[in-house]
Amino acid sequence: MLSKIRVLVSGASGRMGREVSKTILNDEELQLVGAVDKMNIGKDIGNLVGLEPVNIFLQEDLAAGLKSCKPQVMVDFTTPATAMPNIRVALTSGTNVVVGTTGLTPDNLTEINGLCTKYQVNALVAPNFAVGALLMMRFAATAAKYFPQVEIIELHHDQKLDAPSGTSIKTAEMILAGREQSSPAAIGEEKIKGVRGGEMGGIHLHSIRLPGLIAHQEVIFGGQGQTLTIRHDSMSRESFMPGVVLAVKTVSQRPGFTYGLEHYLF
Repeated sequence: MLSKIRVLVSGASGRMGREVSKTILNDEELQLVGAVDKMNIGKDIGNLVGLEPVNIFLQEDLAAGLKSCKPQVMVDFTTPATAMPNIRVALTSGTNVVVGTTGLTPDNLTEINGLCTKYQVNALVAPNFAVGALLMMRFAATAAKYFPQVEIIELHHDQKLDAPSGTSIKTAEMILAGREQSSPAAIGEEKIKGVRGGEMGGIHLHSIRLPGLIAHQEVIFGGQGQTLTIRHDSMSRESFMPGVVLAVKTVSQRPGFTYGLEHYLF
């Protein structure tokens, strides 16, 4: 019988962190060995996620947790300001990482790639773990070859710290990668500054933040006499869990740095 993959969750007290911790505890091939956060220090993670006590208690010091728990994989769902220090500590300690925190910069990604090479460890940074969202991005990249203009509208809960979302940026990158030139700029004047959203390679991105939302995105293409809308909706954080589990079980087999879960799927 194969041994279970040892996992530490950073940001375990947050909404995504709790869902990830619960999912790992319920997976027969995974073993939750550590939980790190700045909140709920000392509480049993089992109780925190609505399960029986598991004798794994929230601790604040990630470096100490990595040293004592010896995980094979660290999963990080924290904040943009916290994620990079966490990633550095994990990679330099020889721990593979799976990162769902969005808001990392291109320079951050370059640094992660360098750390993976230097310390011979693996990392996955994924803007989105929902399989439907990955398909939405893939379909959008295909459709972009046939439509001259496109806009992206992403909608998230009002507690999301970064905008635009990592998923919308990744979608725009995939669309632009399949084109020989940027999308043509839209004609018109903004009477209210910013009303047309942000712009990336000629693609307008719009961010909506409202209570009641989880994670949603529309990619709207326009062509002669027609439009095409590709939309994905995550109704709960459970939608991300199959992707997180896949990442945790696969990251040790994918050398170096990977950006985007689609590389593990397609």
